Amino acid sequence: MPESYSSLKLTPELHNKINNALADGHPLVLAVVDPSGQPVLSFRGSLQTYSDTQLGFWLRIPQGRTLTAIRSNPKVALIYRSPTTPLLQFHGRARIATDENERERVFAAAPEVERRADPEKKGVAIIIDLTLVEGVIAVGPEGPVWCRMAADNA
Repeated sequence: MPESYSSLKLTPELHNKINNALADGHPLVLAVVDPSGQPVLSFRGSLQTYSDTQLGFWLRIPQGRTLTAIRSNPKVALIYRSPTTPLLQFHGRARIATDENERERVFAAAPEVERRADPEKKGVAIIIDLTLVEGVIAVGPEGPVWCRMAADNA
């Protein structure tokens, strides 16, 4: 773990920001790198916390570039910003959930609008094991309020 970073465990405040990002109008942006080395960015409206150290999202179109990129390089990054949160970055390793219980849990956690877009559940559940969360979670009277967390094995 990098010096001055706490052990990675998403706080209730972070769970709330992530789980309500789409409804609040601030969906997270996912960055992956495709097999040719080209960065690919996409908004992820279905992104939710899966645990205190994991994120999950439902990928409605499995034929797209995002899944191809994750298969070739599981390292991913996400970014979040809102009027009250200047910048949060999340880094981790993505994997395709093959267990039916994991698939169901990720799908069920997605906002209703995202579930309605794939009623036959033809998509794929992706789980991200977080390795690093950092940024400025707020600006207080004394300046930036930093968020610096790393997985113990990072």
